[in-house]
Formats: sequence, C-alpha cells, structure tokens
Amino acid sequence: MRSGVAAIRPLSRRALNTVRPTGVAPFSALNHRAYSMKQILKTNPVAQKIESKRQESLLGGGEKRIEAQHNKGKLTARERIELLVDPGTFREYDAFVEHQCEDFGMQNTKITGDGVVTGHGKVNGRTVYLFSQDFTAFGGSLSKTHASKICKVMDKAMMVGAPVIGLNDSGGARIQEGVDSLAGYADIFQRNVMASGVVPQISLIMGPCAGGAVYSPALTDFTFMVRDTSYLFVTGPDVVKAVTNENVTQEELGGSKAHTSKSGVAHQAFDNDIEALARLRDFIDFLPLSNKEPSPRRYTNDPSTRADDALDSIVPTDSTQAYDMKDVVTRLVDDGNFFEIMPDYARNIIVGFSRMDGKTVGVVGNQPLVSSGVLDINASVKAARFVRFCDAFNIPLLTLVDVPGFLPGTAQEHNGIIRHGAKLLYAYAEATVPKLTVITRKAYGGAYDVMSSKHLRGDVNYAWPTAEIAVMGAKGAVEIIFRKQANVEDRVQEYTDKFANPLPAARRGFLDDIVQPSQTRSRLIEDLAILANKDLRNPSKKHGNIPL
Repeated sequence: MRSGVAAIRPLSRRALNTVRPTGVAPFSALNHRAYSMKQILKTNPVAQKIESKRQESLLGGGEKRIEAQHNKGKLTARERIELLVDPGTFREYDAFVEHQCEDFGMQNTKITGDGVVTGHGKVNGRTVYLFSQDFTAFGGSLSKTHASKICKVMDKAMMVGAPVIGLNDSGGARIQEGVDSLAGYADIFQRNVMASGVVPQISLIMGPCAGGAVYSPALTDFTFMVRDTSYLFVTGPDVVKAVTNENVTQEELGGSKAHTSKSGVAHQAFDNDIEALARLRDFIDFLPLSNKEPSPRRYTNDPSTRADDALDSIVPTDSTQAYDMKDVVTRLVDDGNFFEIMPDYARNIIVGFSRMDGKTVGVVGNQPLVSSGVLDINASVKAARFVRFCDAFNIPLLTLVDVPGFLPGTAQEHNGIIRHGAKLLYAYAEATVPKLTVITRKAYGGAYDVMSSKHLRGDVNYAWPTAEIAVMGAKGAVEIIFRKQANVEDRVQEYTDKFANPLPAARRGFLDDIVQPSQTRSRLIEDLAILANKDLRNPSKKHGNIPL
C-alpha cells in the first residue's frame, strides 16, 4: 500500500469542504436535499409517506454504512454526484425504485433507490447523464431494477445527445436474483455498444468492480480508477487461489497500478475520490456532448501566432540522443495544457487532449525517451483506440512523429505485432477528421506510413529540418546495400545526404512544407481553421473489419 495517500484515511466533512472544486457548493447534511415541511400537507398521509420514502432514499444503506464508507476513505454515491456536477443542477430519476425479488427473504429487505443514484446534471454548464452506485445499499450489487435505472439514463443520454458518466462502486451481481441480474448486465452492455461513437462514455471506478460488471467499463471510451480503493477483475483472489493455487492480493490482481501500467484497461488513476472527480470535471471539458456537437471552445490568452524559439533547438543534433516529446506538445498547444491519457502504459507513445486556439485537438506522438519511440504491440493498440475515438467525435488529430520503426523480435512477432500494428494503420486510414502531422526527426520504414502519413489521407504533413525519412537508418541501410563491398562505413554519409533528410519526401509532394520549428504552432492553427469545414466521407458500408 502506498504511504501517505489521502485515499486510505477517513475523509472528514471539513476535509471534503476544503478541497471541493472551485464553483461547487459545500456539502450539506446527509439528508442534503432541502424539503421544507411547510410544503407538505401535515394532514395528508400520502404526502407524508412520499416524503418519508424520499428521506430513506437519501440515506441509502443508513448512517452506519455511510460512516463505514467514509472510514475506508470513500465518499457516498450522493456525495460523489455533489462533487461532480454544478451546484443545484442534479435532477434525480427513480429515487423510489425498489427491487422486486422475493427469493431468499429478499422481500423483507428493501432499500429505497436499490443501490444506485441516477439522473442528469451539468458539468461546467453542459448536460451530462450519470449513475452513481451506492455501496452502502446491498454493497452496490446489481439487480434487475438497479440495471433498469442505469439503462434509463443511457437511453435518455443517447436520445438528447449528452455524455454518460458511470461512478462504479459495486460488489457485482446480486446473487439472490440469479439470471435476472445477469440479464441486467447484458442490457447495460447492449446500450454501451449502441452508444459507442454516439455520445462519450466515461467510467470512474471508485470501489470494487468484479465479474461481469467489468465489461461495461471496458466498453466505455475512458476508464479511470482511484488508487488503493478501486479494483477491477473478472475473478477475485479467492477464485484465483482455488483454481491456480496462486496467492495474490486484490491490489496486485486488479488494482489501479496493474491496470494503468500492465493491462491497459484503465486510462489513468487518481489518489482519492475528490481528486478523481475534480479531474473528471476538467477532462470532460475537452469532449463534445455527442458526435453531432462540436467540442467546447475555451478562451485563451495564448496568442495563435506565438513563436517558440526553444523548439528550434529541442531536437538534439545527435540522432541517437533522446528528448521528451511532451516538451514539444506543451510548447505547441494553448497554455501548455495537455491532459495525457494512459501515461503509465506503453510509454513509448503519448496520447491525450490539448487545445489550439481554444479548440480541442487529440495529440498522438512517439516518445523518444522510451525505447527511442519505437512502435510495438501495446503502443499500436493504445494509439489506435485513441485515434478512433477522436475520429468518432470529430476531434482533429495532431501527430508528432519520431519513430525508428516497429520493434523487432520473436516476442513481438509471435504475439501479433502484424495484426496489432495494423490496428493503428487502419485507424489513421479510416479517420476523416482533420489530420495534421509533423515529423520532428526519424520516420523510418512502415512506421512512417502508419503515423498519419500523406498516403493515409493526411491533410497537412510537415517536417522539421531535423527530419529523417527513409526505409531505415543510414548505417543499417548501407550495410545491406553495400554488404559485399569494402569501406562500407564510407557510404553512410552518402546515404544520409541522399535519403536521411526531409527533401526527398518534399520533392515528391509527400510533405506539404519543411517548417521552422518555432513557427509550427501558428502554421498548425492556420491549418485547423481552414480544415474546420472539411467534408470527407468513407464509402458506404455497414462497417469495416478492423484487425483484431
């Protein structure tokens, strides 16, 4: 367990209030929706019963379980919603819903709301639909009615065109309901698939998520976790022990570190509930409400014509020396703001969201600091899915290229680098959004083609003077071409002069221009403005068959 992490300490009410995001009202008492008794007819027993039930729904599983949730360093379902949405904007659905199960004595055990809070609200002034599972009520387990509540908000989100946010904290299927709970999961999965590419779907794992429950987050666009308190696994440690005789903890098996750095299931992790919800408010601001809406534009003081002389020397003269592509990104985009996705997974490629002249762009870049920026299986899959998300939601793509090729070796070949690398190729070739590419240094072999080249319908393709565009590096190429000749080393400079520079590609029209690095930002912003009305359509078809 990580030392000094706020998430493992009980969260006091004072602490919750002091760290609340700017512009969000402080927490009230647990029965925090104010229903004036003056509005209730004291002589009307029906009105009194309705109010009583409403108060029950606000308490979920009761004060003792709420206290236990806080002692674990976790917020309640309603507290999470309060932190996420703008003050006073949440409108709840189905607060009075109760399960209909009558087996195993469940008819005598009902909690109003049935373990999930659903509704819509606004985040930074824009509508979102959301559900927040309540671990204090039946451990947040999913029943048929619980699932129906979630399906309702997903249907409404698709109907009006607004993102769906799921705050997951559940012990899994409600065993007492048998196949009904399994049917509930399948109903949710179907809607996840139908909503894909229509409205953004975001999962925030804030507690356990096990068994069939894990597949809904896996189907959403982005999955975030909370360190030390959230877990994702198909089978838990006890089952693993019984089947494989392997001893493993929840954290080792399905904690945030495992999924953000090894499996690639989760896209980022945060220290506690509060940080996670605050960062989610920032993140959603990059995204459009639906595939029919533009991304929100945000005002910036960063001039669109800003030159950055540091970029002229950011690429080392020695082509074997590394540099940080994130430094290039932050110098090109507005205010240096870059929300990186999957920063701990496949670190040889970076993906994330930024803004240029106030408008959202998706950024993909090879990372020379890690394995020289080579493309491998994990990097290809990571970037491909990001490219497809941006294309689905009309977010322009900026690709920064410094790639020595695909990673060689039996491990890569036997694990399918061909089909996985083809995913990235397919994603770029399929994309119809504005595609801007800047080759900063190496662009070798098939990786040159894959990284949004002109041949894959790149709209604007630039190179810096430091670019090297060739089948392979000069030394390797010379050893092959002149392998039977003496003084092979003498030919390296000849090959470098002929191919390892941007001029051959520019002469053939494969580059639109060779630009001075310091002037790149202004050129890209000009191009984005021109391409704002781009209209490119793929051939009519049911759907393509992306390599799997």
